Amino acid sequence: MNNNKNKVEKEFDTVKFFREVKEKIALETHGMTFAEFKEYLNRRKLKLAR
Repeated sequence: MNNNKNKVEKEFDTVKFFREVKEKIALETHGMTFAEFKEYLNRRKLKLAR
């Protein structure tokens, strides 16, 4: 049975999106010390409404 004919194009590819995000973060943090990386994470932390 050939299922390739019934393949639906995705509107949003989760794996592709998160791979792009991961690569962007890796480029931004390349060469950082641990302290610099912690500060990077603190600056980018989501502010949750409580």
